[in-house]
Amino acid sequence: MDKHIKTISIFIAVIVCLPLGYVSVMAMGEYGFLVFVFIPLLIGFIPSFIVGRKQPLRFGECLSLGFLSLLFACLLMLALAFEGLICILMASPLLLIFTLLGSYFGYLYSRYFQNKLKQNQLFLLLTLSTLGLISFDTLTQPNELIPATTIIEINAPIETVWENVVSFSTIEEPAEWFFKTGIAYPIDAKIDGEGVGAVRYCNFTTGSFVEPITTWDAPTLLQFDVEKHPVPMHEWNPFWEVHPPHLNGYFQSRKGEFRLVKIDENRTELQGTTWYTVDINPQFYWTTWSDAIVHRIHHRVLKHIKKESEK
Repeated sequence: MDKHIKTISIFIAVIVCLPLGYVSVMAMGEYGFLVFVFIPLLIGFIPSFIVGRKQPLRFGECLSLGFLSLLFACLLMLALAFEGLICILMASPLLLIFTLLGSYFGYLYSRYFQNKLKQNQLFLLLTLSTLGLISFDTLTQPNELIPATTIIEINAPIETVWENVVSFSTIEEPAEWFFKTGIAYPIDAKIDGEGVGAVRYCNFTTGSFVEPITTWDAPTLLQFDVEKHPVPMHEWNPFWEVHPPHLNGYFQSRKGEFRLVKIDENRTELQGTTWYTVDINPQFYWTTWSDAIVHRIHHRVLKHIKKESEK
C-alpha cells in the first residue's frame, strides 16, 4: 500500500502539471513564472499532499517524492519530444529549488495545516494562482534592450583591425565544450557594399545574421541593426529531433557595434557590443545564461580578429 500510493501520487503530479506547461507554452506562447516557478512547486507539493493525507511523512520522504516526480516529468518531456536535454539542464537550478520548496509546503500541510486549510479552499487557491500567473506571463513583455560588451586588446594598428572587423575569414572549429552542446557559434562574416546601407552577413552554425550597417565611421565605429537572425541553438534530445518553441523569437539580437580605440600606433582596443531581448521569465535568471552565451560568442569573434590582425 505504501509504495502503491506513492507511485500514484507521482503519476498524478505529472498528469496535472504537464498539461499546464503545455497550455502555457503551446497555447499561450509563454515561458514564464508558471512554467519555471509554479509548476515545479506543484510537482513538489502534490505527492506529499496526497501521501501525507494517508500516512505521516518525514521531510526527507516528501523531498524524495518531489524529486522523483520532477525526474519523471523531465523524462516524459524528452520522450514526448516536448523539450531538449540542454534546455532542461539550463532550467534545472530553478526546477530543483522550487520543487524542493513545493515538497516543503507539502510536508507542512500534511503535518500542521490540514485542519486549518480545507481541501476545497486549497484547490481554489491553486486554481487562482494558476490563472493569475498565466495572465501575468502573458502581460509581461520584454521592453528593454540588454547590452553585453566584451573588450580585447590587439597588438596591431587600428586600420588593420578595422579591415578584420568589417569582414573576417573562417574561424577554426571551437575546442570549448560550451559550443559542443548545440549552441550556435559564428563561422565567418562577409559584407555586401561599403558604408551606411551596406549589409553584413555574420554566418553561424544555424544560419546567418543579416546586419544592415547604420554607422560606418572608419576606422573607429561600425554599428548595425539585426534584420534577421537564425535559431540560437540546435536542441538535443536522446529520442527525437526536436524544435521547441523557445528557439523562435524568445532570445533576439536587436543590434550591435564594434568600437575601436587607438592606444598607440601598434595597439588597438576592440569593443564588441550586442543589444538583445529575452522573453522568458524570470528574466534575471535567464539573462545570466544569455549574457554568458553572448560573451563567449564575442570572445570567439574577437580572438579571431586579434589573431588575423596580429599576423
